[in-house]
Amino acid sequence: MQNYIGPQNVLEKRKQYFYPCTSHFYHNPPQLVKGEMQYLYGHDGQRYCDFFAGVSVVASGHCNPEIAERTAEQLKMLQHTCTIYLTQPNVDLAERLAGVLPRGVNRTFFVNSGSEANEGALTLARLHTGRRGFLALEQGLHGRTYLTMSVTGIQMWRTDPQLEHERDVTFIPRPYERGVDTEIAARRSLEALKTVLEEKGEEIAAMIVEPIQGNAGIIVPPEGYFAEVKALLEQYGVLLIADEIQTGFGRTGAMFAMDRLGVVPDIITMAKALGSGIPVAAFATTDEIAASYNRPSASTFGGNPVSSATGLAVLDYIESHHLPARAQQLGAQLLEGLQDIANRYPAIVSEVRGAGLMIGAELCWDDTRRGAELVDDVLEEMKDRGYIIGKNGVDRNVLAFQPPLVITEDDISGMLAALEDTLSKLYF
Repeated sequence: MQNYIGPQNVLEKRKQYFYPCTSHFYHNPPQLVKGEMQYLYGHDGQRYCDFFAGVSVVASGHCNPEIAERTAEQLKMLQHTCTIYLTQPNVDLAERLAGVLPRGVNRTFFVNSGSEANEGALTLARLHTGRRGFLALEQGLHGRTYLTMSVTGIQMWRTDPQLEHERDVTFIPRPYERGVDTEIAARRSLEALKTVLEEKGEEIAAMIVEPIQGNAGIIVPPEGYFAEVKALLEQYGVLLIADEIQTGFGRTGAMFAMDRLGVVPDIITMAKALGSGIPVAAFATTDEIAASYNRPSASTFGGNPVSSATGLAVLDYIESHHLPARAQQLGAQLLEGLQDIANRYPAIVSEVRGAGLMIGAELCWDDTRRGAELVDDVLEEMKDRGYIIGKNGVDRNVLAFQPPLVITEDDISGMLAALEDTLSKLYF
Protein backbone atom coordinates (compact mmCIF):
# COMPACT_ATOMS: atom_id res chain seq x y z
CA MET A 1 0.00 0.00 0.00
CA GLN A 2 1.27 3.44 -0.90
CA ASN A 3 2.10 5.95 1.81
CA TYR A 4 -1.10 8.03 1.73
CA ILE A 5 -1.30 11.01 4.06
CA GLY A 6 -4.83 10.14 5.21
CA PRO A 7 -8.13 12.07 5.34
CA GLN A 8 -7.27 14.34 8.27
CA ASN A 9 -4.05 15.53 6.68
CA VAL A 10 -5.87 16.13 3.38
CA LEU A 11 -8.44 18.20 5.27
CA GLU A 12 -5.71 20.21 6.97
CA LYS A 13 -4.06 21.02 3.64
CA ARG A 14 -7.42 21.98 2.13
CA LYS A 15 -8.03 24.27 5.08
CA GLN A 16 -4.63 25.88 4.65
CA TYR A 17 -4.44 26.19 0.86
CA PHE A 18 -7.98 26.09 -0.58
CA TYR A 19 -10.54 28.87 -0.66
CA PRO A 20 -13.08 28.70 2.17
CA CYS A 21 -15.89 28.10 -0.34
CA THR A 22 -14.62 24.55 -0.96
CA SER A 23 -16.70 22.04 0.99
CA HIS A 24 -16.88 18.25 1.16
CA PHE A 25 -19.28 15.43 1.94
CA TYR A 26 -19.27 13.46 5.21
CA HIS A 27 -18.29 14.05 8.82
CA ASN A 28 -15.67 11.33 8.45
CA PRO A 29 -14.66 11.45 4.79
CA PRO A 30 -12.43 8.83 3.20
CA GLN A 31 -9.37 9.69 1.13
CA LEU A 32 -10.21 8.27 -2.28
CA VAL A 33 -7.18 6.92 -4.11
CA LYS A 34 -8.37 4.56 -6.84
CA GLY A 35 -11.26 3.90 -9.19
CA GLU A 36 -12.29 0.83 -11.17
CA MET A 37 -15.46 1.11 -13.27
CA GLN A 38 -18.35 1.49 -10.76
CA TYR A 39 -16.08 1.24 -7.72
CA LEU A 40 -13.94 3.66 -5.72
CA TYR A 41 -11.30 2.74 -3.13
CA GLY A 42 -10.20 4.57 -0.02
CA HIS A 43 -6.64 4.92 1.28
CA ASP A 44 -7.32 2.05 3.69
CA GLY A 45 -8.45 -0.36 0.97
CA GLN A 46 -12.19 0.09 1.63
CA ARG A 47 -14.22 -0.40 -1.55
CA TYR A 48 -17.21 1.82 -2.32
CA CYS A 49 -19.85 1.26 -4.97
CA ASP A 50 -20.30 4.69 -6.53
CA PHE A 51 -23.90 5.79 -7.07
CA PHE A 52 -23.03 9.42 -7.87
CA ALA A 53 -20.30 9.19 -10.54
CA GLY A 54 -18.86 12.59 -9.71
CA VAL A 55 -22.27 14.14 -10.48
CA SER A 56 -22.85 12.21 -13.72
CA VAL A 57 -19.26 12.54 -14.95
CA VAL A 58 -17.84 9.01 -15.12
CA ALA A 59 -20.82 7.51 -16.93
CA SER A 60 -18.53 4.98 -18.63
CA GLY A 61 -16.91 4.03 -15.33
CA HIS A 62 -13.88 5.07 -13.33
CA CYS A 63 -10.59 4.50 -15.18
CA ASN A 64 -12.36 2.39 -17.79
CA PRO A 65 -9.47 0.42 -19.35
CA GLU A 66 -10.90 0.58 -22.88
CA ILE A 67 -10.98 4.38 -22.65
CA ALA A 68 -7.90 4.98 -20.48
CA GLU A 69 -5.68 3.03 -22.88
CA ARG A 70 -6.61 5.27 -25.79
CA THR A 71 -6.20 8.39 -23.64
CA ALA A 72 -2.70 7.24 -22.64
CA GLU A 73 -1.74 6.43 -26.23
CA GLN A 74 -2.67 9.94 -27.36
CA LEU A 75 -0.98 11.49 -24.31
CA LYS A 76 2.30 9.87 -25.31
CA MET A 77 1.98 10.85 -28.96
CA LEU A 78 0.71 14.46 -29.04
CA GLN A 79 -0.57 16.12 -25.90
CA HIS A 80 -1.47 19.65 -26.92
CA THR A 81 -1.96 22.09 -29.73
CA CYS A 82 -4.54 24.83 -30.04
CA THR A 83 -7.22 24.84 -32.74
CA ILE A 84 -5.08 27.24 -34.77
CA TYR A 85 -3.13 24.12 -35.79
CA LEU A 86 -4.51 21.12 -37.65
CA THR A 87 -4.95 17.84 -35.78
CA GLN A 88 -7.24 14.91 -36.51
CA PRO A 89 -8.80 13.90 -33.15
CA ASN A 90 -10.94 17.02 -32.76
CA VAL A 91 -12.36 16.95 -36.29
CA ASP A 92 -13.05 13.23 -35.91
CA LEU A 93 -14.84 13.90 -32.63
CA ALA A 94 -16.89 16.73 -34.16
CA GLU A 95 -17.88 14.39 -36.99
CA ARG A 96 -18.88 11.63 -34.55
CA LEU A 97 -20.94 14.08 -32.49
CA ALA A 98 -22.81 15.18 -35.62
CA GLY A 99 -23.83 11.53 -35.97
CA VAL A 100 -25.35 11.25 -32.48
CA LEU A 101 -26.77 14.77 -32.04
CA PRO A 102 -30.27 15.55 -33.34
CA ARG A 103 -30.48 15.94 -37.10
CA GLY A 104 -29.27 19.33 -38.26
CA VAL A 105 -27.21 20.01 -35.12
CA ASN A 106 -23.82 19.37 -36.69
CA ARG A 107 -21.48 22.25 -35.79
CA THR A 108 -19.39 21.93 -32.63
CA PHE A 109 -17.23 24.35 -30.66
CA PHE A 110 -15.02 22.58 -28.10
CA VAL A 111 -14.24 24.01 -24.66
CA ASN A 112 -13.16 22.62 -21.28
CA SER A 113 -16.15 22.64 -18.94
CA GLY A 114 -19.92 22.80 -18.72
CA SER A 115 -19.77 26.39 -17.55
CA GLU A 116 -17.75 27.34 -20.62
CA ALA A 117 -20.11 25.43 -22.89
CA ASN A 118 -23.14 27.27 -21.52
CA GLU A 119 -21.32 30.60 -21.61
CA GLY A 120 -20.48 30.00 -25.25
CA ALA A 121 -24.04 28.96 -26.08
CA LEU A 122 -25.47 32.12 -24.50
CA THR A 123 -22.95 34.27 -26.37
CA LEU A 124 -23.79 32.50 -29.62
CA ALA A 125 -27.49 33.21 -29.08
CA ARG A 126 -26.78 36.92 -28.67
CA LEU A 127 -24.61 36.98 -31.77
CA HIS A 128 -27.25 35.21 -33.87
CA THR A 129 -30.30 37.16 -32.72
CA GLY A 130 -28.79 40.54 -31.97
CA ARG A 131 -30.73 40.55 -28.69
CA ARG A 132 -29.50 40.70 -25.08
CA GLY A 133 -32.18 39.07 -22.95
CA PHE A 134 -32.42 35.52 -21.65
CA LEU A 135 -35.08 33.32 -20.13
CA ALA A 136 -34.36 30.57 -17.63
CA LEU A 137 -36.30 28.28 -15.33
CA GLU A 138 -36.37 28.94 -11.62
CA GLN A 139 -34.03 26.64 -9.66
CA GLY A 140 -31.93 25.79 -12.71
CA LEU A 141 -28.13 25.53 -12.52
CA HIS A 142 -25.98 26.43 -15.51
CA GLY A 143 -22.47 27.24 -14.31
CA ARG A 144 -20.07 29.40 -12.34
CA THR A 145 -19.00 31.99 -14.92
CA TYR A 146 -20.68 35.39 -14.71
CA LEU A 147 -23.22 34.90 -17.48
CA THR A 148 -24.05 31.31 -16.49
CA MET A 149 -24.49 32.33 -12.84
CA SER A 150 -26.84 35.07 -14.05
CA VAL A 151 -29.16 32.45 -15.60
CA THR A 152 -28.84 30.14 -12.59
CA GLY A 153 -31.94 30.15 -10.43
CA ILE A 154 -30.62 28.36 -7.32
CA GLN A 155 -29.64 31.07 -4.88
CA MET A 156 -26.76 29.17 -3.27
CA TRP A 157 -24.95 28.94 -6.62
CA ARG A 158 -25.36 32.63 -7.52
CA THR A 159 -22.03 33.46 -5.91
CA ASP A 160 -21.68 37.10 -6.91
CA PRO A 161 -24.20 39.30 -5.03
CA GLN A 162 -24.11 41.79 -7.91
CA LEU A 163 -26.05 39.24 -9.97
CA GLU A 164 -29.14 40.45 -8.14
CA HIS A 165 -28.96 43.53 -10.36
CA GLU A 166 -28.77 41.54 -13.61
CA ARG A 167 -31.47 43.05 -15.84
CA ASP A 168 -31.12 40.81 -18.87
CA VAL A 169 -32.46 37.60 -17.32
CA THR A 170 -36.08 36.69 -16.62
CA PHE A 171 -36.91 33.57 -14.65
CA ILE A 172 -39.97 31.43 -15.39
CA PRO A 173 -41.53 29.11 -12.79
CA ARG A 174 -40.35 25.57 -13.37
CA PRO A 175 -43.00 22.97 -14.28
CA TYR A 176 -42.95 21.48 -10.80
CA GLU A 177 -44.23 22.34 -7.35
CA ARG A 178 -44.24 20.12 -4.28
CA GLY A 179 -47.58 18.44 -3.80
CA VAL A 180 -49.12 20.04 -6.90
CA ASP A 181 -50.35 18.05 -9.89
CA THR A 182 -47.61 18.10 -12.55
CA GLU A 183 -49.99 19.20 -15.30
CA ILE A 184 -51.16 22.17 -13.23
CA ALA A 185 -47.55 23.16 -12.46
CA ALA A 186 -46.61 22.83 -16.12
CA ARG A 187 -49.56 24.98 -17.20
CA ARG A 188 -48.56 27.71 -14.73
CA SER A 189 -45.06 27.67 -16.16
CA LEU A 190 -46.27 27.87 -19.75
CA GLU A 191 -48.67 30.70 -18.97
CA ALA A 192 -45.84 32.64 -17.32
CA LEU A 193 -43.70 32.05 -20.40
CA LYS A 194 -46.45 33.34 -22.68
CA THR A 195 -46.81 36.48 -20.60
CA VAL A 196 -43.09 37.27 -20.69
CA LEU A 197 -42.88 36.65 -24.43
CA GLU A 198 -45.86 38.88 -25.09
CA GLU A 199 -44.29 41.67 -23.04
CA LYS A 200 -40.69 41.51 -24.28
CA GLY A 201 -40.21 38.58 -26.61
CA GLU A 202 -38.42 40.73 -29.17
CA GLU A 203 -35.72 41.54 -26.59
CA ILE A 204 -34.92 37.90 -25.73
CA ALA A 205 -32.15 35.97 -27.44
CA ALA A 206 -32.66 32.51 -25.92
CA MET A 207 -34.15 30.38 -23.19
CA ILE A 208 -31.74 28.00 -21.44
CA VAL A 209 -33.11 24.89 -19.74
CA GLU A 210 -32.00 21.60 -18.24
CA PRO A 211 -34.18 18.81 -19.71
CA ILE A 212 -34.11 17.36 -16.19
CA GLN A 213 -33.09 19.75 -13.42
CA GLY A 214 -30.24 18.02 -11.62
CA ASN A 215 -29.04 20.09 -8.70
CA ALA A 216 -32.57 21.34 -8.09
CA GLY A 217 -33.63 17.85 -7.04
CA ILE A 218 -33.86 15.81 -10.27
CA ILE A 219 -37.06 17.40 -11.55
CA VAL A 220 -38.57 15.70 -14.61
CA PRO A 221 -40.97 17.82 -16.70
CA PRO A 222 -44.33 16.33 -17.70
CA GLU A 223 -44.70 14.91 -21.18
CA GLY A 224 -45.13 17.55 -23.86
CA TYR A 225 -43.91 20.45 -21.74
CA PHE A 226 -40.76 21.26 -23.70
CA ALA A 227 -42.51 20.74 -27.02
CA GLU A 228 -44.90 23.54 -26.04
CA VAL A 229 -42.00 25.66 -24.81
CA LYS A 230 -40.22 25.27 -28.14
CA ALA A 231 -43.34 26.17 -30.11
CA LEU A 232 -43.88 29.34 -28.04
CA LEU A 233 -40.26 30.42 -28.40
CA GLU A 234 -40.33 29.95 -32.17
CA GLN A 235 -43.22 32.40 -32.47
CA TYR A 236 -40.91 35.14 -31.20
CA GLY A 237 -37.63 34.02 -32.77
CA VAL A 238 -36.21 33.01 -29.38
CA LEU A 239 -33.66 30.18 -29.41
CA LEU A 240 -33.87 27.14 -27.13
CA ILE A 241 -30.61 26.08 -25.44
CA ALA A 242 -30.66 22.59 -23.93
CA ASP A 243 -28.16 22.24 -21.10
CA GLU A 244 -27.37 18.52 -21.37
CA ILE A 245 -24.31 18.73 -19.11
CA GLN A 246 -25.72 16.18 -16.64
CA THR A 247 -28.27 14.43 -18.84
CA GLY A 248 -26.24 13.78 -21.99
CA PHE A 249 -24.67 10.59 -23.35
CA GLY A 250 -27.07 7.93 -22.20
CA ARG A 251 -27.80 8.99 -18.64
CA THR A 252 -31.60 9.18 -19.04
CA GLY A 253 -32.03 6.17 -21.34
CA ALA A 254 -31.39 8.06 -24.59
CA MET A 255 -28.22 9.61 -25.98
CA PHE A 256 -29.60 13.03 -25.03
CA ALA A 257 -32.55 13.72 -22.75
CA MET A 258 -34.20 15.96 -25.34
CA ASP A 259 -34.28 12.91 -27.65
CA ARG A 260 -36.66 11.28 -25.16
CA LEU A 261 -38.87 14.34 -25.28
CA GLY A 262 -38.98 14.58 -29.07
CA VAL A 263 -37.61 18.13 -29.06
CA VAL A 264 -34.73 19.43 -31.18
CA PRO A 265 -33.08 22.42 -29.43
CA ASP A 266 -31.37 25.18 -31.39
CA ILE A 267 -28.20 24.80 -29.31
CA ILE A 268 -27.08 21.85 -27.16
CA THR A 269 -24.38 22.01 -24.51
CA MET A 270 -22.48 18.98 -23.26
CA ALA A 271 -19.61 18.06 -20.93
CA LYS A 272 -19.16 15.61 -18.01
CA ALA A 273 -19.86 12.15 -19.50
CA LEU A 274 -18.25 13.03 -22.85
CA GLY A 275 -14.82 12.85 -21.22
CA SER A 276 -15.70 10.43 -18.39
CA GLY A 277 -13.27 12.32 -16.14
CA ILE A 278 -11.09 14.05 -18.75
CA PRO A 279 -12.10 17.73 -19.17
CA VAL A 280 -13.92 18.09 -22.48
CA ALA A 281 -17.06 20.06 -23.27
CA ALA A 282 -18.78 21.63 -26.25
CA PHE A 283 -21.74 23.57 -27.54
CA ALA A 284 -23.31 22.44 -30.81
CA THR A 285 -25.78 24.02 -33.19
CA THR A 286 -27.01 24.20 -36.77
CA ASP A 287 -25.18 25.52 -39.81
CA GLU A 288 -27.36 28.62 -39.86
CA ILE A 289 -26.82 29.61 -36.24
CA ALA A 290 -23.12 28.70 -36.27
CA ALA A 291 -22.61 31.08 -39.19
CA SER A 292 -23.29 33.98 -36.80
CA TYR A 293 -20.24 33.09 -34.69
CA ASN A 294 -17.77 34.53 -37.19
CA ARG A 295 -15.62 36.84 -35.09
CA PRO A 296 -12.19 35.47 -34.19
CA SER A 297 -12.38 33.07 -31.26
CA ALA A 298 -10.56 30.03 -29.92
CA SER A 299 -10.23 27.82 -26.86
CA THR A 300 -6.67 27.18 -25.76
CA PHE A 301 -7.34 23.71 -24.39
CA GLY A 302 -10.75 23.00 -25.94
CA GLY A 303 -10.60 20.09 -28.36
CA ASN A 304 -6.98 19.27 -27.54
CA PRO A 305 -5.76 15.89 -28.85
CA VAL A 306 -6.00 14.08 -25.51
CA SER A 307 -9.51 15.19 -24.63
CA SER A 308 -10.70 14.58 -28.19
CA ALA A 309 -9.19 11.08 -28.34
CA THR A 310 -10.88 10.37 -25.01
CA GLY A 311 -14.23 11.64 -26.28
CA LEU A 312 -13.96 9.35 -29.30
CA ALA A 313 -13.18 6.40 -27.03
CA VAL A 314 -16.15 7.28 -24.81
CA LEU A 315 -18.55 7.39 -27.77
CA ASP A 316 -17.21 4.06 -28.98
CA TYR A 317 -17.76 2.55 -25.55
CA ILE A 318 -21.26 4.01 -25.15
CA GLU A 319 -22.32 2.61 -28.50
CA SER A 320 -20.62 -0.80 -28.32
CA HIS A 321 -21.90 -1.46 -24.79
CA HIS A 322 -25.38 0.00 -25.42
CA LEU A 323 -25.22 2.27 -22.38
CA PRO A 324 -28.43 4.25 -23.08
CA ALA A 325 -30.46 1.02 -23.20
CA ARG A 326 -28.62 -0.21 -20.13
CA ALA A 327 -29.50 3.00 -18.28
CA GLN A 328 -33.14 2.56 -19.23
CA GLN A 329 -33.24 -1.06 -18.01
CA LEU A 330 -31.27 -0.60 -14.80
CA GLY A 331 -32.96 2.70 -14.11
CA ALA A 332 -36.31 0.94 -14.06
CA GLN A 333 -34.95 -1.49 -11.43
CA LEU A 334 -33.57 1.36 -9.32
CA LEU A 335 -36.73 3.47 -9.62
CA GLU A 336 -38.98 0.56 -8.66
CA GLY A 337 -36.77 -0.35 -5.71
CA LEU A 338 -36.68 3.21 -4.39
CA GLN A 339 -40.44 3.52 -4.82
CA ASP A 340 -40.93 0.34 -2.80
CA ILE A 341 -38.84 1.86 -0.01
CA ALA A 342 -40.85 5.08 -0.23
CA ASN A 343 -44.08 3.08 0.13
CA ARG A 344 -42.73 1.45 3.29
CA TYR A 345 -41.38 4.70 4.75
CA PRO A 346 -43.83 7.40 3.60
CA ALA A 347 -43.06 9.60 6.60
CA ILE A 348 -39.46 9.87 5.42
CA VAL A 349 -39.38 9.44 1.63
CA SER A 350 -41.79 12.00 0.21
CA GLU A 351 -41.25 11.41 -3.51
CA VAL A 352 -39.10 9.41 -5.94
CA ARG A 353 -38.59 10.81 -9.45
CA GLY A 354 -36.25 10.60 -12.40
CA ALA A 355 -35.47 8.94 -15.72
CA GLY A 356 -32.93 6.28 -16.61
CA LEU A 357 -30.07 6.29 -14.12
CA MET A 358 -30.80 9.82 -12.92
CA ILE A 359 -33.12 9.43 -9.94
CA GLY A 360 -33.81 11.47 -6.82
CA ALA A 361 -35.54 10.54 -3.57
CA GLU A 362 -36.75 13.56 -1.64
CA LEU A 363 -36.88 13.25 2.14
CA CYS A 364 -39.41 15.07 4.36
CA TRP A 365 -40.63 17.79 2.03
CA ASP A 366 -42.97 18.98 4.79
CA ASP A 367 -39.89 19.71 6.96
CA THR A 368 -36.99 20.36 4.61
CA ARG A 369 -34.52 21.19 7.38
CA ARG A 370 -35.10 17.79 8.96
CA GLY A 371 -34.96 16.25 5.48
CA ALA A 372 -31.53 17.79 4.82
CA GLU A 373 -30.27 16.44 8.15
CA LEU A 374 -31.60 12.98 7.32
CA VAL A 375 -29.92 13.07 3.92
CA ASP A 376 -26.57 13.77 5.57
CA ASP A 377 -27.13 10.95 8.05
CA VAL A 378 -28.05 8.54 5.26
CA LEU A 379 -25.01 9.51 3.19
CA GLU A 380 -22.72 8.96 6.18
CA GLU A 381 -24.19 5.58 7.07
CA MET A 382 -24.27 4.37 3.46
CA LYS A 383 -20.66 5.42 3.02
CA ASP A 384 -19.74 3.27 6.01
CA ARG A 385 -21.62 0.40 4.36
CA GLY A 386 -19.64 0.84 1.15
CA TYR A 387 -21.97 2.96 -0.98
CA ILE A 388 -21.44 6.51 -2.28
CA ILE A 389 -24.70 8.42 -2.80
CA GLY A 390 -25.08 12.06 -3.79
CA LYS A 391 -27.33 14.81 -2.55
CA ASN A 392 -29.00 17.77 -4.20
CA GLY A 393 -32.25 19.73 -4.14
CA VAL A 394 -32.98 23.37 -3.46
CA ASP A 395 -33.11 22.52 0.25
CA ARG A 396 -30.40 19.82 0.01
CA ASN A 397 -32.92 17.18 1.10
CA VAL A 398 -32.79 14.92 -1.97
CA LEU A 399 -30.79 11.69 -2.21
CA ALA A 400 -29.24 11.66 -5.71
CA PHE A 401 -28.63 8.41 -7.59
CA GLN A 402 -26.57 9.02 -10.73
CA PRO A 403 -24.21 6.02 -10.93
CA PRO A 404 -21.86 5.02 -13.72
CA LEU A 405 -23.93 3.39 -16.44
CA VAL A 406 -21.80 0.25 -16.05
CA ILE A 407 -23.45 -0.48 -12.69
CA THR A 408 -24.97 -3.97 -12.35
CA GLU A 409 -28.28 -5.37 -11.13
CA ASP A 410 -26.48 -6.87 -8.13
CA ASP A 411 -24.96 -3.47 -7.27
CA ILE A 412 -28.42 -1.91 -7.29
CA SER A 413 -29.98 -4.72 -5.26
CA GLY A 414 -27.21 -4.49 -2.68
CA MET A 415 -27.53 -0.72 -2.40
CA LEU A 416 -31.30 -0.87 -2.01
CA ALA A 417 -31.02 -3.45 0.76
CA ALA A 418 -28.42 -1.33 2.55
CA LEU A 419 -30.54 1.79 2.16
CA GLU A 420 -33.65 0.17 3.59
CA ASP A 421 -31.68 -1.22 6.52
CA THR A 422 -30.13 2.21 7.08
CA LEU A 423 -33.53 3.90 7.20
CA SER A 424 -34.94 1.29 9.57
CA LYS A 425 -31.99 1.50 11.96
CA LEU A 426 -31.60 5.27 11.93
CA TYR A 427 -35.21 6.29 12.33
CA PHE A 428 -37.18 3.44 13.93
